[in-house]
Amino acid sequence: MAGREHHYRVAVRWTGNTGSGTEHYRSYSRSHEIACPAAPDKPVIPGSSDPAFRGDLNRWNPEELFVAALSACHKLWYLHLCAAAGIVVESYVDEAEGVMAESDDGSGRFTSVTLRPRISITRVQDLEKAHSLHHEAHAKCFIANSVNVPVCVEATINAADRQAQ
Repeated sequence: MAGREHHYRVAVRWTGNTGSGTEHYRSYSRSHEIACPAAPDKPVIPGSSDPAFRGDLNRWNPEELFVAALSACHKLWYLHLCAAAGIVVESYVDEAEGVMAESDDGSGRFTSVTLRPRISITRVQDLEKAHSLHHEAHAKCFIANSVNVPVCVEATINAADRQAQ
């Protein structure tokens, strides 16, 4: 593969030792913090496991972050492609969903991820092109190109005939 390499480093620090480490399955918290050593002012992400696995509902779990990464990558490519095509996007909200199947042995895998962006653009005449750019955004998404789970995009795009301000 030709091109440039980009490196991403994160630090995940377990903060869930309640006094006896992992002495027993129920003796420790799944809490952790995700930080970026290269950018110490970047906000720390509070993490845990899914509540189904003794995690904290109020912290981000890896499964949510996986779905969020797919959604955010698609959005970033889509906005770039719209800007390059002269399509003015006024709003973009995605309510993405991932489905994970757990095996009898406790392992699991995502079986699907569905992105459901709701988008507003300025011109009705751009609707067809705005819809078609989702295919290209998906094809260019670094995260989608790195996973083996099907990612479906079910976009809703509304347009108002007005010029961008």
